[in-house]
Amino acid sequence: MEGFLSPSEVLKNLELRKDMVAADFGCGSGGWVIPLAKELAKGRVYAIDILEEPLSALRAKLKAEKISNIEIVRADVESGSKIQDNSCDLVLMTNLLFQVEDIKRVLEEGKRVLKGEGKILAVDWKKDNPLTPEIEFVSIEEVKKKAQGISLKIEKEFTPGLYHWGLILRKSQY
Repeated sequence: MEGFLSPSEVLKNLELRKDMVAADFGCGSGGWVIPLAKELAKGRVYAIDILEEPLSALRAKLKAEKISNIEIVRADVESGSKIQDNSCDLVLMTNLLFQVEDIKRVLEEGKRVLKGEGKILAVDWKKDNPLTPEIEFVSIEEVKKKAQGISLKIEKEFTPGLYHWGLILRKSQY
């Protein structure tokens, strides 16, 4: 679909290294986590979702594509991702924040699992787009404000597609 989100293209906004450790919060059936795992061929990717059904579908895709660097974790990121402190270089939050009750809590969880200068990629639906009129939107301004409130730095703001906004947030040790 013209103008729609391409995870592989969006990931080019990040300085990825093959050996990075990443987590995909709200991974669903793998639309982002699979392209990410292919980029991080020597790294490790945690695929985290609260629902078993999409995780089951992801397991089948991983088996079919022979991808072995993804670890599936069933967890609610609002109450804890089950990932160790300071263990990830990158956390993805794509089409997730509009679904959660406590955005600040999810951002805090992302920050907790990040290493010293780690990054969060947040991508979510723009308001008033024709594809998702029924959802509760989260504005980029609200996410920026909450991120800054917990000392995440805004590294980059970008438009990943016609229907989404994007942010790269960075954890700082200072």
